[in-house]
Amino acid sequence: MKLHSLFFLLLLLSSCDSSKNLANLCKENPQICQEFGQDSWCKRERIEVTLARIDLKTINKDSQKYNLLIAYEGYVDCMGLASQIQHIKLKEKTTMRKDNWLKARAKLAELSDQTLDSKHPHLLYYHWSRELNKNALEQFLKLEGSAALENSTSQFQLATYYVKKNKNKTLRLLFHSLELHQPNEKIIPEVFESLVTIFINKNKPKQAYIWLKIYHLVTTKQNKQIKQQLIQYQSAYSLDGDFLDKVASNTLAKIKSGKFKAPKY
Repeated sequence: MKLHSLFFLLLLLSSCDSSKNLANLCKENPQICQEFGQDSWCKRERIEVTLARIDLKTINKDSQKYNLLIAYEGYVDCMGLASQIQHIKLKEKTTMRKDNWLKARAKLAELSDQTLDSKHPHLLYYHWSRELNKNALEQFLKLEGSAALENSTSQFQLATYYVKKNKNKTLRLLFHSLELHQPNEKIIPEVFESLVTIFINKNKPKQAYIWLKIYHLVTTKQNKQIKQQLIQYQSAYSLDGDFLDKVASNTLAKIKSGKFKAPKY
C-alpha cells in the first residue's frame, strides 16, 4: 500500500523544523487550524485532525476520509475525558473543552453519514465495526483474497473479524499485516496486542513476551503496567529477558523497514 500523504505530513511534525512546517500549513489553511479552541489537552490528537483535514482538502478520496474519521475518533475519545476535568481558575477552559468535544462528535457523525455508501474497504470495515452494518461487512468480506485488501491495515481488520472464529487464520492475518507494513507507514499497535493474547492462549510465553516487548516499544499507553508484566513474565517462566529484548528490537526493526517475514507457528 502506498504511503498516504497524511503519514508524510505526520513525519513533518517529527522533524527538527516541524513547528515551521505546521505553521506554514496553518497559514494556508487558517479555518481548518482554528476548528477547535486550543489548550494543552489533546494537542497530538488535535494536530492529527488538522493534518487529516488538510490532507482530505488536498486529496479528496475515500482513504483520506477514513483517516479523518480515525483522527476525529481519537480526538473525541481524548476530549471526552478532558471535558470532564474542571479547570479551577479558568472556567471558560472547561466550557471550551466541552464545546470542542461536542463539535468533534458532530463532525464525526456527519462524516460517518457521508461515507455510508462508500465501497472503500477501510470504510466498509469502519461502518461494520462501529455501527454493526451487516451490508458493509458482507461487501468487505467479499474482497478477501483480492488486491484491495493486500495492505497492512486491511489484513489487521480481517484479523479482528476472524479472531473469535479461527485463531490460526487470525494469527496468519496478523503476521501478513506486519509483512505488508511499509517503511514510514504508521504502525498499528493493536496488532501486537492481539499477538500477545494469542500466544498467551497458546501457552507460548517466549513469543508472548517478545510481542509484548514490541508493543511496549511502540506505544506510550500503560507503559508502567506493561513493564511490570514483562518483569513478571521473566520471573514466572524463567525467561532470558535480555536475549528476548534483543529479539524484539530486531523484529521491530525488520517490521519498520518492510523486511519482516512471518515465523513458523
